[in-house]
Amino acid sequence: MKAKGKKFISWLLAYNLFFFSSLVLAQGNKEKTNNRNEPYLIQRITGQVELDGLSDEPAWQSIKPLPLTVHIPNFRGQPSEKTKILVGYDDDYLYLAGRLYDSEPEKIQFPSKKRDDMKLSNDWFGLVIDNFNDNENGLGFFTTPSGLRLDMTVFSDGQGEFPVNQNWNTFWDVKTKRNKEGWFAEFRIPLSSLRFEDKDGRAIMGLITLRYIARKNEWIVFPEIPPNWGFWSPFKPSQAQEVVFEGLYSRKPLYIAPYALGGLGQSFDLNDPETAYIRSDNTIGELGLDIKYGLTTNLTLDVTLNTDFAQVEADDQQVNLTRFSLFFPEKRLFFQERASNFEFNFGGPNQFFYSRRIGIYEEQVVPIYGGVRLVGRLKDWDLGFLSMQTAAIEDLPSENFGVFRLRRRVFNPFSYVGAMVTSRIGADGSYNVGYGLDGIFRLFGDDYLTLMFAQTFENEKENNPFSLDPARVRINWERRTVKGLGYDLSFSRAGKDYDPGIGFEIREDYSRLGNRLLYGWIPSEESWLLRHNVFLDGSVHFNNEDNSVQSADIGPGWSFTAKSGFEMDIGAKLYHENIDEEFSLDDEAEVPAGQYTFYGLTGVLQTPSGRLFNIGANFDIGSFYDGRRISLGVSPEWSVSPELELSGFYQYNWIDFPDRDQKFVAHIARLRALVMLSTKFSATAFIQYNSAADALVANIRIRFNPREGNDLYIVYNEALNTDRYREIPALPYSSSRAIMLKYTYTFNVR
Repeated sequence: MKAKGKKFISWLLAYNLFFFSSLVLAQGNKEKTNNRNEPYLIQRITGQVELDGLSDEPAWQSIKPLPLTVHIPNFRGQPSEKTKILVGYDDDYLYLAGRLYDSEPEKIQFPSKKRDDMKLSNDWFGLVIDNFNDNENGLGFFTTPSGLRLDMTVFSDGQGEFPVNQNWNTFWDVKTKRNKEGWFAEFRIPLSSLRFEDKDGRAIMGLITLRYIARKNEWIVFPEIPPNWGFWSPFKPSQAQEVVFEGLYSRKPLYIAPYALGGLGQSFDLNDPETAYIRSDNTIGELGLDIKYGLTTNLTLDVTLNTDFAQVEADDQQVNLTRFSLFFPEKRLFFQERASNFEFNFGGPNQFFYSRRIGIYEEQVVPIYGGVRLVGRLKDWDLGFLSMQTAAIEDLPSENFGVFRLRRRVFNPFSYVGAMVTSRIGADGSYNVGYGLDGIFRLFGDDYLTLMFAQTFENEKENNPFSLDPARVRINWERRTVKGLGYDLSFSRAGKDYDPGIGFEIREDYSRLGNRLLYGWIPSEESWLLRHNVFLDGSVHFNNEDNSVQSADIGPGWSFTAKSGFEMDIGAKLYHENIDEEFSLDDEAEVPAGQYTFYGLTGVLQTPSGRLFNIGANFDIGSFYDGRRISLGVSPEWSVSPELELSGFYQYNWIDFPDRDQKFVAHIARLRALVMLSTKFSATAFIQYNSAADALVANIRIRFNPREGNDLYIVYNEALNTDRYREIPALPYSSSRAIMLKYTYTFNVR
């Protein structure tokens, strides 16, 4: 290794030693960080509730409003607008009412009507309920003055970049009203949609209620939750108020949802002599069925036959500037519902179970015959089971994919141990199976220790269970806070034979040390800052075989959020890369094998998301291997009216290798237009351009959703070649196109 590289690695190791020392010597935060001191008794509603938004029926008069406080911009302050929130229940429903007064009603914001739209340019009201009282997972129900419905799951105790899944849907109703006093909302949530445990009619859950005033960036909450964990603080199930329901019994629902799909498609395939592309016209006609059944009050069985995802939005186009595979998030609803039950994440995109392995192969759709999923709780155990069968396609045999997940609470309300088993078995006799063990332990205050271990076994491999070659381990110690001292130290190792057949791994046969040391402040009420922190990031990846360095990086940064909602994150990084084999950016530019040390300046900026027009931007500027790099991105959003929303994204990548006279330039552009005639009808046009792939992709979706479970979709997809003559013979104008109509109707049998 060159002296420069050795010096760099020594710096990194010293940094990690300092990082570890900080962990050991740091004093634990002894302050109690949850508000579950005494359970709060939810009152029963004894009269008739007319769902009209106003909550003025006699049934509401005996319900005591919840005590509220400001979460941000000034914690523990008095709400700037009068707010009353009421919660009640009867034998069939959970009710939530909000009397959301406003001294300037003409400034109430409600620019969207789309189902599950999470834009912060809306005023919001709703609740998060920790239905199993496990301090880690929850269900969210929210609405805006336009009456749109947002339901979502919260997982990982609200930790992470985006710890919610807004694609989860269930059955519930909400009505809103606006007048000169403000706006008003009433929720009616069937108990069968919640799933919870009761002991002789006594149910204990966690509850958070929220009001968000967009123009003021003001969050009003119950209970009193400090902003110590960043944006997602008021969504953390561990901070919910423990509430008690007396005389409440869980239900066992049965939903049967058949679907019909029809349409026309065109594809273009190269002929046998490879002289021209021949068009093929296809008629699409499918029938399928989904069944949801409550086996017990805590276990739900889902059965799917001839599973289809025609209505799923296209993946975002990406440009790959690395030597590793790109990661695409899951968008298919069947795999997103209760996805947290199956989470087994080794950090970043590395996952023991990655659902996109099912039904997708080399960017092609693989037909799914069907499958079953079982999720819920069995006594003290959280349980998840999944089995899917796919059809054969080209050189891929018909396969069965299986996942079994167990978790249970240990030691204290915030610690868990668990296990997972995965299998991928082909009709040709091929197999890949694996098992994993994990635990997350709250040590004290906000300090958590995570331990993970997994092994995989595959046909035609040694499969030694006493070896680390087919194994993956991870140890992580973190203090979850953005106030005061925070840290995230992680060690992980993947052996040379570790290969999760239904997982995702960026690298092979390596060990890694990282991640972050942070110190943050929450300034006084007089400050224009809401919170800010300084941090030091760093990581190093080693080859297991010879302990040589694959990659390393280190650098400081500063992040802040203003009370206005403006955000910025800026940092500098020094990188070291050891490239064993040349990799290409495109046909005109590649990075040769060798060792490289380079640097970069990165930043992310976001104007206040509560405004009807806001814009985000990011940049990455500096040297790049033996060349130079400029990457710029911008993403504007404009809520034109409650009927029209426009958003876009543009990314410019310029890379120059002057010593080798090579250059790589790539553009990505996305434009999305959303038309919302009502909360039940919406149309989305999504157009993307990727110059690196010479592709223009269009996805148009029209959705009519008169009630939950009753959906009509019209979907049009087309992929165009913007440079037909880059290959011989010339490519067709269109790679593929299809128009489809899908209708689903759900029968609520009980």
